[in-house]
Amino acid sequence: MEEHDKFKSQIRSIYRLLTTLMVLFGITALAVVYLISDPTLSFFKEPTPVEEYAVVPSEDDFDKIENGIHVRTGFKDSEGLMAVVNNCTNCHSAQLVIQNRMNAERWKATILWMQETQNLWDLGKNEDIIVNYLVTNYPPQKKGRREILRDISWYDLKE
Repeated sequence: MEEHDKFKSQIRSIYRLLTTLMVLFGITALAVVYLISDPTLSFFKEPTPVEEYAVVPSEDDFDKIENGIHVRTGFKDSEGLMAVVNNCTNCHSAQLVIQNRMNAERWKATILWMQETQNLWDLGKNEDIIVNYLVTNYPPQKKGRREILRDISWYDLKE
C-alpha cells in the first residue's frame, strides 16, 4: 500500500510539472503571437496625439475665386457658379462635371438620368441656370487630327 501511495504521489508531481509546462508554453505562444502581430508593442506605450493635417478653409476662403477659378472646386467663375456648386458637388466631384463636356440637350438628359437612377432631387428653376452655366463654360470640344507636319528635316536610316 505504501508503494501505491508513493506511486500516486509521483504521478501527481509529474502531472503538476506537465501542467506547469503547458501553462508556460501557452503563455509563451500567446506572447509570440502578440509580438508577430504588434512588433512595436504599441499596447504598452502611451498613445501619441494625432496631428491634424487637413486644411479646413476658413469662411473667407470657402468660396474664394482666384484668376477666374473657384478655388475649392476648380469651376470657372461665371453666372450660375454657386447653383452648380450647391447642386452638383453634393454627390460627386467637380472634376466629374468638368471632364464631361456636352451640349444643352445632353446635359438635360444627364440630369434626367441622375434624377431617375441616382436620386437627384428636382432642380426646379436651377436646372436652366445649371445647364446654361455648363454649356457656356464647358461646351463640347471638337477633337480632330493633329496638324500636318511642316518643315521637317528627314534623315535616312542606315542599315
